[in-house]
Amino acid sequence: MTPALLVLRDGRVFRGDALGAVGETSGEVIFNTAMSGYQEILTDPSYRGQIVSMTYPLIGNYGLNEEDVESARPWVNGFIVKEASAIASSWRGGVSLEAYLRRHGIVGIQAIDTRALTRHLRDHGAQEGVISSVESDVEALRARARGLPGLIGRDLVREVTSDAPYTWNEGVWDLARGYGMAPPPRFNVVAYDAGIKLNILRQLVSTGCAVTVVPATTPAAAVLERKPDGVFLSNGPGDPEGVPYLVDAVRELLPRVPVFGICLGHQIMGLAAGGRTYKLPFGHHGANHPVKDTATGRVEITSQNHGFAVDPASVEHTGWEPTHVNLNDHTCEGLRHREWPAFSVQYHPEASPGPHDANYLFHRFIDLMTRKAG
Repeated sequence: MTPALLVLRDGRVFRGDALGAVGETSGEVIFNTAMSGYQEILTDPSYRGQIVSMTYPLIGNYGLNEEDVESARPWVNGFIVKEASAIASSWRGGVSLEAYLRRHGIVGIQAIDTRALTRHLRDHGAQEGVISSVESDVEALRARARGLPGLIGRDLVREVTSDAPYTWNEGVWDLARGYGMAPPPRFNVVAYDAGIKLNILRQLVSTGCAVTVVPATTPAAAVLERKPDGVFLSNGPGDPEGVPYLVDAVRELLPRVPVFGICLGHQIMGLAAGGRTYKLPFGHHGANHPVKDTATGRVEITSQNHGFAVDPASVEHTGWEPTHVNLNDHTCEGLRHREWPAFSVQYHPEASPGPHDANYLFHRFIDLMTRKAG
């Protein structure tokens, strides 16, 4: 095995073996507590700029395939596991984790104590780091880690958004038939692509939406020219304050059409409402976060992936109110406007694999468009 190093900005060093491509990479080091879904994590554009460490000790045991991707390519800057399984023991697994990472040029590290790394990040916060299997000088890597820019204020959305508008008509996956075609659409929806996950698009078309995806830089006027029944705001990477052009567009759209936002889309909606966002110490990344609906008292187990949050007190005076709260740290997990047909959630109702407790939110969006049309 080729030796590899993980060096954090604060100087902590982890020694292990190279995983995937041999080389060097850098980014914000975070941890994800999901026990499965590593292929969806690797291909989620929201992880652009980040090195992901999986807390579950054995990753890759069911391999990777061509169907369970959330975008056309992996977006993580790097990948960290305790042990990468060399055997893909699933009938759907077409390639091993090692081979997949190597094929796509993703630099990773394994055979380190991921429990110790997770405890360190929980105690000291997510921070920039470097993985290298080509440099053995620890001090040189420390210097590189300390010189990294971080995520605050950076526009990572421009790196992952689409170049031009496109339509989507593929429905959700079925064990017997694979991905099916969408049912006849009832509504015309424009989806902003800030790093949109494919299963969001599948959920939208499966609930009766004809979906046109547009780049995140699309002005509100260009969206309104398409005469949408509703507008969707997608997930995406980085700091929401780094994409003011999308905030400005959403501010114009909110009073005019039903709007539904997820994850970064939730944060963008909070900023468009005149609120503020802030960076969490180590973010929420996993598939087991309990969230309470403040109106019904119902608790949902949710899938999450975000490093920033909306301050709910900053929007309450503008006609907005929080709708969901995270039961782990009491951060805001949802917003809605008291008069306009607009709402958002911080978590991922489309998560695959992951809990399906929140699928009803897509139907709530349909209900808003139905009432608006009526």
